[in-house]
Amino acid sequence: MTQQTLKSLDHHPDGSHVDAGDAGYSKSLKSRHVSMIAIGGAIGTGLFLGAGGRLAVAGPSLAVAYAVCGVFAFLVVRALGELVLYRPSSGAFVSYAREFMGEKGAYTAGWMYFLNWATTGIADITAVATYTHYWGMFSSMPQWLIALIALAIVLAVNLISVKIFGELEFWFAIIKVGALVTFMCIGIYLLVTQHPIGDHTPGPHLIQDTGGIFPNGLLPMLMVVQGVVFAYAGVELVGVTAGETSEPGKSVPKAINSIMWRVALFYVGSVVLLAMLLPWNEYTSKESPFVTVLSHIGIPAAGSVMNLVVLTAAMSSLNSGLYSTGRILRSMAIAGSAPKFTGAMSRSQVPYGGILLTCGFCVFGVGLNFVVPADAFEIVLNLAAIGILTTWGMIMICHLLFWRKTQAGLITRPSYRLPGSPFTEIVTLLFLFSVFILMWADNGPGRITVMALPVIVAALVIGWFCVRGRVKAIRDAAKSDQLDTAHPDC
Repeated sequence: MTQQTLKSLDHHPDGSHVDAGDAGYSKSLKSRHVSMIAIGGAIGTGLFLGAGGRLAVAGPSLAVAYAVCGVFAFLVVRALGELVLYRPSSGAFVSYAREFMGEKGAYTAGWMYFLNWATTGIADITAVATYTHYWGMFSSMPQWLIALIALAIVLAVNLISVKIFGELEFWFAIIKVGALVTFMCIGIYLLVTQHPIGDHTPGPHLIQDTGGIFPNGLLPMLMVVQGVVFAYAGVELVGVTAGETSEPGKSVPKAINSIMWRVALFYVGSVVLLAMLLPWNEYTSKESPFVTVLSHIGIPAAGSVMNLVVLTAAMSSLNSGLYSTGRILRSMAIAGSAPKFTGAMSRSQVPYGGILLTCGFCVFGVGLNFVVPADAFEIVLNLAAIGILTTWGMIMICHLLFWRKTQAGLITRPSYRLPGSPFTEIVTLLFLFSVFILMWADNGPGRITVMALPVIVAALVIGWFCVRGRVKAIRDAAKSDQLDTAHPDC
């Protein structure tokens, strides 16, 4: 590592904080890429597939859960957006944690985010393999082999260039949005014309006739909140893209502001529409709720079309996971809190070291699909939950510390701001903590996930003791270089 790189770990001569991990990236992502990546992060399998099982548990009140969690997801990404405009960085919240919380904060934020995407990546390739088996021509193909092929394709895309990644995410998002808009148009037509769907006539009366908005009471809605939060995982990706777009000041606010209406339209709107097309107890966790409706009206190949969309959503998630962890790990590697090879950059300006590390953990998922193909998805999905909640919490803590510095006059807030500071951050943190409580109240996978927290904390502590010497050496070298620069005659 050069002296100039070490020097850039702290501050420019004008006092502004910089991240050495931002050096070397191309500015290849365009505004349309950032906007569609924001959409892709906000729309995934949590809606296309997960909404069916949650409707079966909570009924129409699922729309309320989506609305409430959507507000907090927007506040998290709005807080990140303000930090991005204050200082764009591919290290995103890890870079901001380093500035406002120190190296321990950056270390914790980075590795918890890695835990989130590494386990989500395993879940994604498992989902791809499961969805592919829907078609008869692939039924004889081993699940682990399909998972390996999917991983190889997405890895190749990420290693070529960030522009190829952006294009792929752009078209993935187009497919997801197109499918949702098409379904909603069909659903509204059925609703307006009162076209029979199976044995039912669509309309608001289906909600009233099956117990109202809360058919099973308030508790079931609260219990699905944890799953709804996970459905929004990925909205923070828009912050990671900031270091590779030429005009973050324009593209990032535009993308973030549009998340709110997308949540209202696609999540809340879809659930309300689904509840008026069929009784909530007609839906099941074994089938996409959109397929349930379309199959009731006899649309040919509805299952195959929606299965392709859900498959696309899983591939999109895997693609985003490799992209984001590659950037986060490079920021950490430059500071010494991640393996040195994860800081490596290719000639095409791609941080391939971090991408390969995440991919390596996903290969473990291929093995999991070989050993326990039936349970692989559930085993890893719950671990991702802790990483998601921690990441969102760290973003809000960083923003709270950032706000305190602005109040002290040490730094200046950009014009694009999180409204209501510091109360917004505190309320959001309380909400995220309440999700942990709800997970503990769940006697199933949720409680097991919370019980795994001490093991994760112990692993983080051990890991910190392993890297703290290298982190301190890099920091000391940076400070020494700054002193030599400030006093050249000494």
